[in-house]
Amino acid sequence: MDTLLSIKKTEGGDMATGSIQIVAVTNKQEQMEFIKFPWKIYKNNPYWVPPLIIDMKKMMNRDKYAFFEHSEVDFFLARRNGETVGRIAAILNNRHNQVHNDNIGFFETLNDAEVSKSLLDTASDWCRQKGLESIRGPMNYSQNDTCGLLIDSFDSSPVILMTYNPEYYIGLIENYGFKKAMDLYAYYLSAEKQMPKRLIRVAEKIKKELNITIRPIRMKNFREEVNKVKKVYNAAWSPNWGFVPLTDKEIEQIANDLKPAVDPDIVYMAEDNGEPVGFSLAIPDMNIAIKKANGRLFPTGLLKILWNKRKIDGLRVVIMGVIPEYQKRGIDSVFYWETYRNGVNKGYKWGEFSWILENNVMMNRAARMMGAHVYKTYRVYEKQL
Repeated sequence: MDTLLSIKKTEGGDMATGSIQIVAVTNKQEQMEFIKFPWKIYKNNPYWVPPLIIDMKKMMNRDKYAFFEHSEVDFFLARRNGETVGRIAAILNNRHNQVHNDNIGFFETLNDAEVSKSLLDTASDWCRQKGLESIRGPMNYSQNDTCGLLIDSFDSSPVILMTYNPEYYIGLIENYGFKKAMDLYAYYLSAEKQMPKRLIRVAEKIKKELNITIRPIRMKNFREEVNKVKKVYNAAWSPNWGFVPLTDKEIEQIANDLKPAVDPDIVYMAEDNGEPVGFSLAIPDMNIAIKKANGRLFPTGLLKILWNKRKIDGLRVVIMGVIPEYQKRGIDSVFYWETYRNGVNKGYKWGEFSWILENNVMMNRAARMMGAHVYKTYRVYEKQL
C-alpha cells in the first residue's frame, strides 16, 4: 500500500520529485542512514550534542518502543544523485490526534529549499492520506518528548532532552507556510542568584503547617515511586496546551531511560497520607558528558561519558506539577526552594527550567520571581493541509 499520494514512484520503488528522491526507510541500512545523517549537518558545529545511536535505534523500533502500541511513524530520506541530503519523520499520534491533529519530527536538511520542500511535501501528503486536516511540529514523538524548533540563542549547547538546529531551518519551515502555534521558553538561573526571601519564608512555613509530606524520591523503591508518578502525571499536566496523556508503559519507559541520570537529592514527591499529589523532576545536564561520546557507547564512548560526568555543573528542571485538588497551596514553592537549595549544596552552578509554555502564566511568573530569565525560545509550528 502506498504511503504517499502525490509522489511519483520510480521503477526502483523510490519516490521522486524532480531531482530529489524521497525514500521510505524500510531496512537496517536505511535506518542507520537516517540516524547518522545529522552528523553531516552539524559537522564542526561545537554546540550540537550527538544523540546516542543506541537510543535512536530503540526509538525507531516498532516492536518494542511503547509509542508504537497506539500510533504510527514513517521515516523518509531525501536523496540527490545518490547522496542523502535530508530526512523527515511523519508521525500519527492517535492519542494526540483526538484533540490536536498530527506531528512532524526529525526534520533535518541541507540549506536547500528544494530538498526541504520535498521532505515537507512528503510529510504533508502522508498526513492527508491519514485523513488529517493540519500538521504540527516539530515533535519527536509528542510534547512528552523533545519538541520545538530553536529560534534563537544558537551559540550554546542544548541541555539534556532539549533540541538544537541550524538557524536556517526557521526560513525553510516558515517559507513552506508553517505559522507559529506556540512558543516554549527555557529559563536560566544562576546559583549566584539568591532566592527571594519571601519565597523561602513561604516554603518553610508550608513545610511546617501543611499536612503534606514533601520528600526526595527513594531509589531503592524505584518501581513503587514510578507507580506514584503515574498517578500524578496525567492529572497534573492535563490542562496544558497540547498535552498528550502517557500510557503506563510510556511512563515506565521514560523512567527507566532517565534512571541512570537521576540525582535523588533533587527529585521530589509530595504526598498526603501516603497518596501522591505532586512531583518535581530535575536531572543533571548529562549532555555535557554525552557530547563527548559522539553518538557511540562502545568501544570508548561509555568511558568518556563516565569520565566527563564529573564536569557536569548544571541541571534541568524537567517537570513540576501538582494535581488540581492540591494546587494553590504552595507545594510548588517548596519544590522550587528544595531544588535550588539542594542543587547549590551539591555544587550545581546553574539550572534551566524548560520548557514552559508561553501562555502558562503561573509558571512564567514563578520562574521570573526566582530571578530566572528566558534565554532560549523553541517554537511549535502548525499548518493547515
